[in-house]
Amino acid sequence: MNTLLSAALFSGKAQGLINNPVLNYVIVVFIVIALVYLAILQFWVLVRTRKHLTEMKSAYGEIEVQRSELQLRNKDLTDSLNYARRIQAALLPAEHHIRKLVSDYFIFYRPKHIVSGDFYWFGEKDDKCFIAAADCTGHGVPGALMSMIGLELIQKIINEMNVDDSDQVLLTMNKELESAFFKEESGKALIRDGIEMSICIIDRRTREMEFSGAFLPVYIVRDDKLIELKGDKKNVVQSFAMVSFNRSTFKLQEGDILYLFSDGYADQFGGPENKKFMYRRLRHLLLTISKYPLNDQERILDETIASWMDGHDQIDDMMILGVRPF
Repeated sequence: MNTLLSAALFSGKAQGLINNPVLNYVIVVFIVIALVYLAILQFWVLVRTRKHLTEMKSAYGEIEVQRSELQLRNKDLTDSLNYARRIQAALLPAEHHIRKLVSDYFIFYRPKHIVSGDFYWFGEKDDKCFIAAADCTGHGVPGALMSMIGLELIQKIINEMNVDDSDQVLLTMNKELESAFFKEESGKALIRDGIEMSICIIDRRTREMEFSGAFLPVYIVRDDKLIELKGDKKNVVQSFAMVSFNRSTFKLQEGDILYLFSDGYADQFGGPENKKFMYRRLRHLLLTISKYPLNDQERILDETIASWMDGHDQIDDMMILGVRPF
C-alpha cells in the first residue's frame, strides 16, 4: 500500500516537472546553446584545417620552387664540370699520339668526380720518350686546376726549356710552381698544395731508362718478377726551400712492362673488412695479370676495384698506366 502511494506521488511530481514551462524552456535553451557551441567548434576546426592546408600548400610550393632552383643549379654545375672534363681531356695526350711513342699500353683512369686531380703525359724529344704520371693534391675542381697547370708546365719544361734529365724535370717543375704561387708582397705562398709525380725517360737507342719520383714509384715486370724503383719522400712544391730529387737508371729489355700510377687505387677502402686495397695487394695483382694483353689488364683492374668497393664510395681519383716500351 505504501509502495503504491509512493509511486503515485513520484508519478505526479514527474508529470508536474514535464508540464513545467520554465524548466522546459531552460532545457531547450541549454540544448540550443550546446548545438551552437558544437557548430562553432566544428567551424573553428574547419577554418584552422583550411588555414593549415593553405600554409602547407604554400610551403610545398616554396619547396617546389627551391627544388627547381637546386635542379637548375645542379644542372648548370654538372654541365660546367662536363665541359671542364672535355677541356682536361683535350690537354691530356691523344691516343694516336701515344701509339706513335710506345708499342702497347693501357690507361686506367677513374676520377672520383667528373674532373680529376690525376694526370698523365707522354712526350718525345730527339730519341727519348717521356712518360709521366702525377697526382695533384685534392680532387674535383681544385685538383683538376692543379693538373692542368702541371700538364702545361711539363710540356713547357721538356719541349721549350729542353730539360731531359728526370730529376731536373721535377726540380724545374718545383721552381716553376714556386714562381707561380709565391708572392713577394705578402712574403707567403698563396698555395701550399703539391704534386706527387713519377717520370720515366727512355732512350730508344740504348734502351736505358731514367726514373725520378716525388713520392710515386714505378713498377717494372720482367720474367714474372716485379721490380720497384722508389721515388723520394717529398712532393713537388711541398715547400719552397731548396730541394733535390734522385735519379735512377735501369736497362730495359724486350717485353718489359712499366706501371706508373697514383695512390688512389691502393688507398681505396673496401673488401669484407672495409680496409685499404694497399700497395702489397696492387703489386700482387699487377704481377698476376702481367701475362695478359694490356687491354685485358685494364679491364681486370676495373673489375677488381669495382668488386673491392662493392657499395663503398670512391675516396680519391684513380690512375694506372701500363706501358710496354719495346
